[in-house]
Amino acid sequence: MQYHLRRDDKEIIDKNEILRILKSGKYITIGLCLDEEPYVVTLSYGYEEKSNTIYSHCASEGQKIEYIKRNPYVCATIIEDKGYVEGDCSHRFSSLIIRGKMKIVNDKNEKVHGLDILLHHLETNPDKIRESFINDAKAIEKVCILCLEISSITGKQNL
Repeated sequence: MQYHLRRDDKEIIDKNEILRILKSGKYITIGLCLDEEPYVVTLSYGYEEKSNTIYSHCASEGQKIEYIKRNPYVCATIIEDKGYVEGDCSHRFSSLIIRGKMKIVNDKNEKVHGLDILLHHLETNPDKIRESFINDAKAIEKVCILCLEISSITGKQNL
């Protein structure tokens, strides 16, 4: 079911603004659901514009992995906090709601690619970390890379 914003004046319709928020954010909160039990987790991420995907890394076992294996459909949010407005009982923000399918990456080449995207998104000097981490076959094998294949994005702002 697709909902529309109640107030059209708050909707972000500019694709460049959505892209800017995706590229500037550092954390994504992902909502997962299994049977009737929801689970929400916040992860650092890297966005790849070419494939319209979001890569994250995590431990290779745990609650989020079990949820993803059994139900890969997720809803996520990225928030750009611009601060509370004192005396106005209001908050300035931009936010995205992202829907899609999460997959656990098993292919070694895609793991390296996902880590590359993540490092270039988060790090000022990604090559330093890349050399020490990506050249370590055991580290690559051990890390779990998640890939969110985006199916839709909506945005809202209060400026």
